[in-house]
This record gives sequence, structure tokens and C-alpha cells, in this order.
Amino acid sequence: MNTDRPDTLRDAPLGRESAYPERYDPTLLYPIARAANRAPLGIDDADLPFEGEDEWHAFELSWLDPKGKPIVAVARFRLPASSPNLIESKSWKLYLNSFNHSHFPGRDEVREALVRDLSHAAGADVEVTLLGVDDETLMPRRLPGECIDGLDVEIRDYTPRPELLVTGDAIVEESLHSHLLKSNCPVTGQPDWGSVLIRYRGPRIDREGLLRYLVSYRQHQDFHEHCVEHIFTDLMARVRPERLLVLARYVRRGGLDISPWRATPGERPPQPLRLARQ
Repeated sequence: MNTDRPDTLRDAPLGRESAYPERYDPTLLYPIARAANRAPLGIDDADLPFEGEDEWHAFELSWLDPKGKPIVAVARFRLPASSPNLIESKSWKLYLNSFNHSHFPGRDEVREALVRDLSHAAGADVEVTLLGVDDETLMPRRLPGECIDGLDVEIRDYTPRPELLVTGDAIVEESLHSHLLKSNCPVTGQPDWGSVLIRYRGPRIDREGLLRYLVSYRQHQDFHEHCVEHIFTDLMARVRPERLLVLARYVRRGGLDISPWRATPGERPPQPLRLARQ
């Protein structure tokens, strides 16, 4: 566990023993300012170099109807990358668990509470969709484009090395993906496993170098959202593409998965998209 916590995490529930709530409690949500992690990358919150969202799925959402019968759903949340805060994942899980033994008149009231509370914590409007557990949009799909994981490369670097990103002269438009992304929680040190899609138009990226670069996050400690922003800013600086989309879909932990994406203006991720590992 990382005991040298930034000030923004000193009171966070992540990495601490926590009692599970028995009643609905929006005060459990713990916002974290994005600015502190963006500053080392040269990202100014007032002039973001990208558009994007953090898409979350909650697979452990339940509440009681007026007669006491449990209702279950899967929730999809979308936080804009322009929001001043992200929401710490364990606090989010505890908050969602506070619905478990609380009565609500119906799905609309649950959704309204989620929108209100999460938007307040994020400091911006959060989109909330409640899905049935058999909703077809939850069916696993595959990332578009070509997977680069089969390349026979030697890898020695396990902390981010942007200098591994090199290009040729040809201008191309392509989608590449890898399932070998791994980073670590900045508080607990637990591994965060993910897949990443890179769609771009610009000088052709050397694929071996790109794979080495993505694997170099293997011992890096940071939140999912900031890892994606790190990858985006490195690609923009080293490759200088005309257009770029970076999307990561991280493996579910504690009933929550997160899929941040960052892109140049006008680029949008493929939707809907959920992978088998999630």
C-alpha cells in the first residue's frame, strides 16, 4: 500500500476498513480534484486539450420497493472529463450500497437521486441510465481495429516511457488496441487491468514501440482517468496526429468498472461497447 498519500486522498475511504451503510447516504461520496494530477502533464483545467468522459457501470445496484421487495438494475454513469472532480471508487461503491436496504417509490426516484448526488460530487452534470440485467447493450463486444498483442517484442521498461513512441513518414488512419494495459491503484497498490483502444489519423506509429509504451504502465501508480490522459498527452506530443481517440476499458472491481476516453474535438468512441473481461 502507498502510505504517502497526496493531500486529496488523506481522508478517502480507499485503503481503509469501512463499515457498509444500511441506509441511503449521499455524504459517502468522496470527490477528488482532477487538477492536481493534471498539472504534472501540463494540462490546464481551464483549457483542456481533449474532450471525453468517464463511463462507469455499476453491476451491484439494488433497492427496496414500497412493499419491501428488492429491485436490481445495472447503472451506467457518464461523467464529463471537464468536471472539476472525479469520484473516488470505494466511496462510490459504499454510496451505491447505501441503496440496498432503502425504500424508493420507483426507478425514476432512484435515478433522480443518483443524478443529483453524483452531479453534486463531480461538480458537473452526470448522466445516469438504469438498465435491466439482461439489457442487450450489456452483451460483451470486441474492440475495433487490429490487436498488437501478438508482436514478438522484448520489454524492459515498466514505468511510462513516452520516448518509446516513434513514427514513420506515412500518414495513416487506423485503430489499434491492446489488452496488456495494467496500472496500479495510487493508494492500495492493487493492480488495475485494462484494454486500450487508440484510433488516430497521422504519422504511422511504430507498433512495437507502441506496445512497449503501453506495457510500460505496468508498475505505474495512478487513477484510471489520469492514465488515459497521460497516454493521450504523450501521443499528442510524440506523434502529433490530426485526430486521436484514446479509450481504456478497465476490468470490474467491487461491482464497478470504468472506461475513460479522451479525444481531439469531434472524435467519439464506439458505442455501445463492453468487453468480456468487464
